[in-house]
Amino acid sequence: MDIRSHEFQPRAVAALHDASLQQALDKARDGFVAKRAVQVAELSEFEALREAAKTLKDHVLDHLDHYLERYEAAVVAAGGQVHWARDDAEARRIILDICKRVDARTVTKGKSMVSEEIGLNTALIDAGLVVVETDLGEYIIQLAGEAPSHIIAPAVHKTREQVSDLFEKAHGGPRLTEIADLVDAARLALRERYFQADVGITGGNFLIAETGSSLIVTNEGNGDLTQTLARVHIVTAGIERVVPTLDDATLFLRLLARSATGQETETYTTLSTGPKRANDLDGPEEYHVVLVDNGRSRMLAGPFREMLRCIRCGACMNHCPVYGAIGGHAYGWVYPGPMGSVLTPLIKGLDAAYDLPNACTLNGRCASVCPVKIPLPDLLRRLRHEQFKQAITPRRKRYALGAWRLLATRPKLYHALERLTARALAAIGGRAGRIRRLPGARGWTEGRDLPAPPGRTFLERWHTERGQS
Repeated sequence: MDIRSHEFQPRAVAALHDASLQQALDKARDGFVAKRAVQVAELSEFEALREAAKTLKDHVLDHLDHYLERYEAAVVAAGGQVHWARDDAEARRIILDICKRVDARTVTKGKSMVSEEIGLNTALIDAGLVVVETDLGEYIIQLAGEAPSHIIAPAVHKTREQVSDLFEKAHGGPRLTEIADLVDAARLALRERYFQADVGITGGNFLIAETGSSLIVTNEGNGDLTQTLARVHIVTAGIERVVPTLDDATLFLRLLARSATGQETETYTTLSTGPKRANDLDGPEEYHVVLVDNGRSRMLAGPFREMLRCIRCGACMNHCPVYGAIGGHAYGWVYPGPMGSVLTPLIKGLDAAYDLPNACTLNGRCASVCPVKIPLPDLLRRLRHEQFKQAITPRRKRYALGAWRLLATRPKLYHALERLTARALAAIGGRAGRIRRLPGARGWTEGRDLPAPPGRTFLERWHTERGQS
């Protein structure tokens, strides 16, 4: 999806009034959050692991050039090839050239957010290739002609009834309504595609510098079939996904599944190292890794480098009240939720994604659950500041912020207006203590009531309870 700054708000409003979407989000929200809480409670060293992961990621970012060169050398030594892509266009060209050279007709894909980021599917289809998503969630949204709405659960916005409709239209036969039957139907439809594929494309959760291996985690095994049955295996990954050793990767694996889906571990953890050897029974004949920059070097050199610690678990969006209310499609691009509200402006431009940093309540819940301790609220505030400095912030809002500064730097005036406002809002709220409609706050009161203050400010109550005037 293309980013347009004026589309977030109408999309968000539409999402709030979409009954099917709200039903799907309600089910998903409670499951992700509750399961993670159980796993965290059962692992006493979880906080120590978070700190260790943060420290390790910072070390890798400080020496990223070293580890990337070491990784490339290990891939080449194992018989593979590494391709460097400065941006999305170059990444697409590299992959299309590989597909053209091997005369590919069918491409199977495991779930890869980088492939979504670079718009790979559209490019492959426009080139005449048949592209088949093999992750169940990705397969569902491919049938629906939609983009993912979550980075680990792409079809989280779909109800079971909607999936049944899609499968009935795509597969024919009797209508299936049970989850097990729907999964079996997808498995049968995809199985022959694995054997037809000339090229299999996967992401890379982690890239191991010491061995030149790419590591993926799945719950369905589709990644294994994608990368072993096709003649050519292509890995797409951001340059920040490299880690020094296999032992280092296990540190992140202990955090990833617990943070993402509330599992102790993923069902499948798969390492790929080069093409098949002479005595291997299966595996690809060619192994390629496309390392994508696409703005990451700018982040590395600037104040947003902490965002490059992200391991794409989705915990921030699972716990975000904004994402939980509107889902992922309202964000307008590949990365939704708090992490997307930072990444999208940095990749696509502060003006193109103006609304995203400003759609956060800054409640801090995302930072408290991030397995690598990314200070997401701080980064979002910094983006707002950058937008203001570059005069991207609308004039009316700049004037409002100027007025706020005028008040905030004059305490007596501020507290006088605060007392006046508290009493006025309490009168409007009346006995119910709620304000259903308030001029200037329509964006809030359209979706929920505004709690009315008790009529006195916090400082007034504080001093009263201590017998002070």
